[in-house]
Amino acid sequence: MGFFSLSDEGIILSVRVQPRAGKNQVVGRMGDALKLKLKAPPVDDKANEAACVFLAEYFRIPRSAVELRKGQHSRAKVFLLKNLSEVSFRNQLGNLSQE
Repeated sequence: MGFFSLSDEGIILSVRVQPRAGKNQVVGRMGDALKLKLKAPPVDDKANEAACVFLAEYFRIPRSAVELRKGQHSRAKVFLLKNLSEVSFRNQLGNLSQE
């Protein structure tokens, strides 16, 4: 599958989260996931919410278009990025080399 797949609703994205990082950033691929570093701690759903907000900002979609599908209590998570085209998704990921 890789780290993402297409669905009728948008992009299904597999993510590996590293909480308590120095800054929020996309690090790159880590196996079959996209690795995110987040400043938020992994308590009281703070890292999950931070991941949703960060993904929305990173892919330039509304926060309401990011849904945590799997991994509520795990570093390995699956998100649905609603109504995001594959072209927009790939274009934004192409910017990884510039960060």
